[in-house]
Amino acid sequence: MKLTPENDGLRHIDFPALWSRVLYVSAAAVLISVLALFIRGLDLGIDFQGGTSVEVRTEASIEEVTDLIPDAFRDESRIQEVTDDEGGRFVRVRSSVEDSELAAELRAAMSAAGDITGFESVGPTWGSEITNKSIRALVFFFIAIALYISARLEWKMAVGALAAVAHDIIISVGVYALFGFEVTPATLIAFLTIMGYSLYDTIVVYDKVREITARVGATGRYTYTEMMNLALNQVLARSINTTITSVLPVLSMLFIGSFILGATTLQEFSIALLVGLLVGGYSSIFVASTVVANLKEREPEYLQIAKKVAKKGGDDSGTRWVSAEDATFGIQAGRMRKGAATKAKSPTKTRKLADSKKDTEGSDGESDAPTKAKKSTPTAAPGTIPPRPRKTKRKK
Repeated sequence: MKLTPENDGLRHIDFPALWSRVLYVSAAAVLISVLALFIRGLDLGIDFQGGTSVEVRTEASIEEVTDLIPDAFRDESRIQEVTDDEGGRFVRVRSSVEDSELAAELRAAMSAAGDITGFESVGPTWGSEITNKSIRALVFFFIAIALYISARLEWKMAVGALAAVAHDIIISVGVYALFGFEVTPATLIAFLTIMGYSLYDTIVVYDKVREITARVGATGRYTYTEMMNLALNQVLARSINTTITSVLPVLSMLFIGSFILGATTLQEFSIALLVGLLVGGYSSIFVASTVVANLKEREPEYLQIAKKVAKKGGDDSGTRWVSAEDATFGIQAGRMRKGAATKAKSPTKTRKLADSKKDTEGSDGESDAPTKAKKSTPTAAPGTIPPRPRKTKRKK
């Protein structure tokens, strides 16, 4: 038997059978992201590193713009060409030089190439302060979430939720490192938003698991993996719908805001959100649930249940299918069966009187019966002529 969410004739997903395969996909994605971080690194904006950035609208070539850069910036500068949907051409010059006087000199030199459309100069103190505050915010976020989930649910679910969040952040940051996207404060805000969404989707799954374990788990007939599978099937549609409704506004912001309006900040923010939302919806179903199920199956209570299930026999997936009523209302069904068993063991007063009367009639019939049993005579079949009786000689 298998534990199913509904007896509706639909085909339900056996998630535990997919966990081992999905684990390889997640491990490969995390490995690629880590390698990209170590090999390519992150393109941190000047808000984190410090430096000077000048953007100029010009028709001059890259070589002509390079000749205008002062010698103090030439070795430390990076030139990037940007175009908008209207056909405008921009040249962005970034340098790690943080001196304010040299930054003013670079701006004056770039004004000869065209109109200055953007200028930003960040000192080393400001950049390091922003970086340190970002790291402290992330650490505080993880600690607060771990304490809250441990108090609200249990520490094993906190471990699973943090594993899912770490999985989402590593892959999202790896995408930025792999494709060379610039990391700005807007990107950091997007990463924090990703963590919040991933936790929300994970808590929805955990809340359903807690509800099922409180009802179905009280019967002691199902393993934690089976109850987790039931919860995932029940929240799958909700998780998919939530992800789709969250991704659609991000897609509109990405294509309309960044590609049509040319807002670079929206592009950086929406790319991080898009990757994080997709990965977060995936991790809440496959990563967080897998971690919690593996931890819970090691508890003595569920180890005993697993042994009982193994003795009874089952399929290779380790799950059993039962009706939706038994799955959803396990305790009520157990109480009904228990009450029926109690009634069977203790018969009612009416039944006792009937049994005693029957015993009395049986004893009276036995006393009135003759001591010698009558010899049974064969009877002819209906519709046939009986045989003639034999003549016997009388004794004198």
